[in-house]
Amino acid sequence: MALKASPADQALLLDLQAIDTKLAQLTHKGTSLPQHAAIAALATEISALRIVELEQRGAREDVQTELGRLESDVAVVEARIARDTERMQSSTSAKDAQAFEHELGLLAKRQFDLEEIEITVMERLEEKESELAATTTRINELLATSATLEAERDAELNTIEAERKHSGANRQTIAAKVPADLLALYERQRERYGTGASHLRFGVSSANGVKLLENEMQAIRQAAPDEVIMCASSEAILVRTAESGL
Repeated sequence: MALKASPADQALLLDLQAIDTKLAQLTHKGTSLPQHAAIAALATEISALRIVELEQRGAREDVQTELGRLESDVAVVEARIARDTERMQSSTSAKDAQAFEHELGLLAKRQFDLEEIEITVMERLEEKESELAATTTRINELLATSATLEAERDAELNTIEAERKHSGANRQTIAAKVPADLLALYERQRERYGTGASHLRFGVSSANGVKLLENEMQAIRQAAPDEVIMCASSEAILVRTAESGL
């Protein structure tokens, strides 16, 4: 037996479909916000820079270790110079004094060489620290940009969610007025085909923009006003109104 429903009840389906279309649009809008892609791109860039930063920290630590060894070697040489200088000054032997003087000459050369290397390593350390600082600064800049985008995204999502709740409440109000069997048919068709109700407007099905054939329009004209008719092309409930062109 064909489903029956008053024209007024069938017309409610158009309001319901309008809300469901809006809810679908809100869902799409929420998932396609430009901030999503921008934040993801920033996260990828930040992740890559984190690896670079880690490598740069390791390189800096290697140079720091090398500099520490040089400083230790310089300190040892300086201590030996101080010791030999003191011993030479207190020595009464010309031969010993000559030996200390020779040793001090070698130590001075060693100190000079170590300090030259130390300067070079310190320059390398400054370069490594500069590179690391630049990377860290860039990461912080990207994090700040990402935070701004996240705030913008969250604000838009909150607005969308507020609209969704408002539309959802309206949907419940309208759905409560629709007869259970008609609502069940609407929900089933909407779940299967994406659209539950289609407005027949001037001979055109709004669900897919298809103009009905004359024989189809004739069959609809002959149908009782309370007969529930399905759109042959969209499988949605075809709702007739004064604008249907019948």
